Amino acid sequence: MVKKIFLSIFITSALSVTAATAAALLSSSEGIGAVILFAVVILLITCLFAFLTARRIVLPIKNIDPTQPRFSKVYKELSPLLDRLKKQNGRVNRYMAELTDSREQFSLITESMKDGIVIVDPKTIILSCNSAAFQLLGVPPLTEGQSIYALSNDEPFRRCIQDAMGGLRSEIVISTDMGDRKVIASPASISDAINGIVVFIMDVTEEQALEKMRREFTSNVSHELKTPLTTIYGISDMLANGMVRAENVAEFGENIRREADRLISLINDIVSLSRLDETDAPRQWEEVELYSLSEEIIDRLSKTAEKKNITAKVTGEKVAVMGDRIILSEVIYNLCENAIKYNKEGGNYTIRISHIPMKAVITVTDTGIGIPEEHLDRIFERFYRVDKSRSQKIKGTGLGLSIVKHGVGYHKGTVRAVNSDEGMVFIVELPIKNTDE
Repeated sequence: MVKKIFLSIFITSALSVTAATAAALLSSSEGIGAVILFAVVILLITCLFAFLTARRIVLPIKNIDPTQPRFSKVYKELSPLLDRLKKQNGRVNRYMAELTDSREQFSLITESMKDGIVIVDPKTIILSCNSAAFQLLGVPPLTEGQSIYALSNDEPFRRCIQDAMGGLRSEIVISTDMGDRKVIASPASISDAINGIVVFIMDVTEEQALEKMRREFTSNVSHELKTPLTTIYGISDMLANGMVRAENVAEFGENIRREADRLISLINDIVSLSRLDETDAPRQWEEVELYSLSEEIIDRLSKTAEKKNITAKVTGEKVAVMGDRIILSEVIYNLCENAIKYNKEGGNYTIRISHIPMKAVITVTDTGIGIPEEHLDRIFERFYRVDKSRSQKIKGTGLGLSIVKHGVGYHKGTVRAVNSDEGMVFIVELPIKNTDE
């Protein structure tokens, strides 16, 4: 078809020029002007015909859709080109579909993460950021193209990002109104060229609290161990060097025994807490009847109670739970021991065993000095003292109520303390059935 069109144009132009030439040769000199005019007209007609013909040729080509090329019915010569274009478009469409699926899968994965993840280009512009990052830092969602510094403008955060941009892996812990957040920034590089960074944001509030508790526990244990050991060492040194009169040896020996008892109690309590902290240790559950166990505890503490003329009793009903008998014994023992230590002379304490649907309830009530309301939320912390001056006069390790809390938690139960008109009330609730079944 294309060949035919070009051939017709060529023939028309040739005929026009031939006619004009012949007219010029045959005409007289007076008719030269008319011949030239005729030639010009023929030339214009030829150009117009050529323009229309070219337009007719180009129009089908312009109408071809490059995204969905179809075989041309007008020009068969274009069929191979259109076939290649169609195959190329097919490959491009597959690549685009795979890329879209990958982006959607990446977005789905990152959006389901509890940790924040931010991908940043070399100019600190955010390329991708999941919702967790905004939530953890307490900022509203950012629009595309914003800088990562819009997440936080704190100097430690900026320094962390800048270090990563410089090729160094960096991590910091920043404090927010909602807790502590760890930020880890790692550079992404190819051939030593930094192409961006990946930033992870994690909630480490509980981890930081546990670390603080560990440091405080270590410090308190060191202090509590040092005090009796210093006394024992000092008295022993005096006895070894003959600096104690014979009539005072028994008194000094009693002081050593008392401090040694305190040291042993502290070590036993630390061992108990360590055992309760081992959540992965296998649990030896058995049926424990709380009423008879409470009677045993009262009997074990009878001599201690007699020194302050304190009476004790168990009331309620027989209720059995599935649990560790030794740990439950420590829970009740420490509550009763506290009820004696902080009770008034000639007072009393009562253990009441009852139950509510699916739970056993242990209530220990005393007629003691009570605890100020502002301290009730902290009395179960390790080594926490409501009144340090008073605690120094009362024997104890400062770990009793912490053992109670951990022992109850070991059985998936709860414990709380409330003040009453007469003294203190500790309420323990335990699942009756084994919660690990």
